[in-house]
Amino acid sequence: MSERDDEFDDSVERDESFDDSLSDEERAELEAAHPLADLSPFADGFEGTNIDDDSDFELEDSEYAQDAALVYDELLARVGEQAPQPRLEATRRAVELIGDPQRTYPVIHITGTNGKTSTSRIVESILRAYGLRTGLMTSPHLVRVNERIVIDGRAISNRALAANWADIRPFLLMVDAELLAKGQEPLTYFEALTVLAFASFADAPIDVAVLEVGMGGEWDSTNVADGQVAVFSPIALDHTHRLGTTISEIARTKAGIIKPAAAIVSAVQTSDAQIELERAADLTESKLGFEGDAFELLSSAVAVGGQLISVRGLAGTYSDLFLPLFGAFQGHNATLAIAAVESFLGNGSQALVADVLAEGLATVSSPGRLQVIGAEPTVIVDAAHNPHGATALAAALKEYFTFDEIAFVIGVLDDKDASGIVEALAPIANRFYVTSSQSDRAVAPEELVETVREFSEETTDFDSFAEAMELARSWAAENERRAIVVTGSISLVGEALALAEAEGWKP
Repeated sequence: MSERDDEFDDSVERDESFDDSLSDEERAELEAAHPLADLSPFADGFEGTNIDDDSDFELEDSEYAQDAALVYDELLARVGEQAPQPRLEATRRAVELIGDPQRTYPVIHITGTNGKTSTSRIVESILRAYGLRTGLMTSPHLVRVNERIVIDGRAISNRALAANWADIRPFLLMVDAELLAKGQEPLTYFEALTVLAFASFADAPIDVAVLEVGMGGEWDSTNVADGQVAVFSPIALDHTHRLGTTISEIARTKAGIIKPAAAIVSAVQTSDAQIELERAADLTESKLGFEGDAFELLSSAVAVGGQLISVRGLAGTYSDLFLPLFGAFQGHNATLAIAAVESFLGNGSQALVADVLAEGLATVSSPGRLQVIGAEPTVIVDAAHNPHGATALAAALKEYFTFDEIAFVIGVLDDKDASGIVEALAPIANRFYVTSSQSDRAVAPEELVETVREFSEETTDFDSFAEAMELARSWAAENERRAIVVTGSISLVGEALALAEAEGWKP
């Protein structure tokens, strides 16, 4: 599931045209040989958009897996997500050509360093409980790209993915040609994916979109949409080579999502980040509320399968809500999400319906975040990939679980603070199994193990993730109060999820 960061491949043909001159007999013959010919974005002679309003987009995904795989291949041929272009003009041009689909629904826009994916999922779940048809865009994905475009609580089907790609692909190629003529990079992976998400949401259609920023904010592709509500999860140092080396610089870039007269809600921030958000709110004449002042998490108590939280929102107080997510940080994410929904539905002045809110929280999920994916022995995955996230993970493991011994299977990408991640985990770690994901940016195990050994003597490195997991699970199986936690990289977590399903770790 690695996402290539290599340069754009000029060998990928970008000026092909579609020939719709086949006779009815030829068309019937092709469809008989390939039943998906009328849908495939790459079928010879077809645009692949012959979908009418009565079409069933919920057909079994396996029937259209090849079509979706071809879409993903084309996305991967573009410049990868870790080399984003600091620009909005290219995405603006692409959405303009397809009719600005992002303007056909209201938007809640979410950025930050840690917790933004979980916050986005909680916001979406509450809105769906209200009966709204939702669109959710998050990144990155864990197993397959469909996860990033969620419509009404379900990842987009392979069929819809391929059909919507076929609709927008000619226009993406037009923009590619225009950019190349100006000596600029063609649309990147994330730019093209963002356009696809906007088009898919409009096609669904949806009532509201919840957009998670890919990186930063100001020049992130999602920022061509105008968010009525801007949401900020905690801001910390991350992607410093792209966003800046100080909290102030990073917060200033993230504050770029704030649009005129927007409603803004923010988690507790450092003073440097808070100053930048306050400045942006003043410049845009927007209303800003911070956690701890305008709203707050009143209490959080461990419960079976999650936690019970009480929240003072912008407009109401909500007691004893069940949240099926582990970790105090998830309680804070839920608090932020509640304030965001209050801002969207009632401009922060109308309390949410208690029963509806309870339903929205009780049905939320956040894959890859303190998720138990194995039993006998217990295997947990968490996508912590910076020191802030690793610190929260360590605290949650101590608070919500009662293991006697914990082994971490860890892999880190080359632009991350590996030392800071390991330092945060080491106090509760009995041993480390050092490995790597299949990402091109993964730090080699023999290099990462040297960093880990600065904090733990019980450390072994493995070239194969599957081998690392096999030995870790054998160790954990020796005592029922042992557990394994896979962390350090989102791509590694994705591989763990796939391996767990393939080998049936959880009955």
